[in-house]
Amino acid sequence: MGLRSFIHRLTAPKPPGSISLDDKLKMVFVVNHELKMGKGKIAAQVAHAAVKATLACGEKDPSLLDAWFKTGQKKICVKGDSAKHLDELSNQAKKGGILSNKIHDAGHTQIPAGSFTVLALGPCRDEEVETITGDLKLL
Repeated sequence: MGLRSFIHRLTAPKPPGSISLDDKLKMVFVVNHELKMGKGKIAAQVAHAAVKATLACGEKDPSLLDAWFKTGQKKICVKGDSAKHLDELSNQAKKGGILSNKIHDAGHTQIPAGSFTVLALGPCRDEEVETITGDLKLL
């Protein structure tokens, strides 16, 4: 989807949907703690994840993205144990109908190319994602 199409989806009249502005929505970023990334690297990888997840949500469910924007764009970062752990969480999210986006590093700085750095979940209802990430520690 091009930028113009994305902006149009954000500004066009919204069809009635099942998402209410009363719903508590958030996006969760699970950071691969095994990689021992520095703070700046983590920030960059989470930023990549946020952009990718936002664009993916805009394509798949514009009304959900609109509701998330209107309710403050809540985001949290939690620690994941390893790439395998992030894959397991991604599979759980997909089974639950939660948007899931994986970020893999290009390998230009601290970590090897292709490393699975961040899993972005959502945006979705808080209670949906809590069943998957509720026991993970905040970053």
